[in-house]
Amino acid sequence: MNPQADNRTSPAGHVARSALSDADLLHRHINGDPQAFSELVRRHRDRMWAVALRTLGDADEAADAVQDAFVSAYRKAESFRGEAAVTTWLHRIVVNACLDRMRRKAVRPVADDELIEAAERDTPLPDHTGDREVSLEVSAALRLLPPDQRAALVLVDMMGYSVEDAAAVLEVPSGTVKSRCARGRAKLVPILSHLRNRSERARVSSAKGARLRDG
Repeated sequence: MNPQADNRTSPAGHVARSALSDADLLHRHINGDPQAFSELVRRHRDRMWAVALRTLGDADEAADAVQDAFVSAYRKAESFRGEAAVTTWLHRIVVNACLDRMRRKAVRPVADDELIEAAERDTPLPDHTGDREVSLEVSAALRLLPPDQRAALVLVDMMGYSVEDAAAVLEVPSGTVKSRCARGRAKLVPILSHLRNRSERARVSSAKGARLRDG
């Protein structure tokens, strides 16, 4: 019996794999460890799912994009050259899978005047909105943006990536990420400004309530 092969499938082998770096796991996968890639999936699937869901705004599409990304990473592991972190490489693959899906749909980006018109429609809004409703409104607004602006905003504003890390994922200069974020934010302002106003009203109301209780 090959002790190395036995270690790969034993509980002790799993513990050892969980302590390895992403790069070591990828190296083991390339060299035939049947469980190494599963450990990478376990580590990164939740964050990759979050990126895909926020980029695509559709759970089924996001699930398919993440699956496509992991299949691609599994098959193309040998193309990893170590020029970026494994997590950056994986997120680049999932973002590209999302962008491919958006571009295949050939959705026409909404023009600025259409965004303003949508924002000015007389639609009744509740005074108090739960986090889920806010999230749905933000997701709907993001779907109005061109794919490149949407991906940049998701990484920087929603996932908390630095501009430099987002640039590495998207394989564009940092200045391009900043520009895409700025243009995307400018387009979203007209249709999401009510959320800021609502938040301000809630803050004022909370402060008044606190003063009344203290008084």
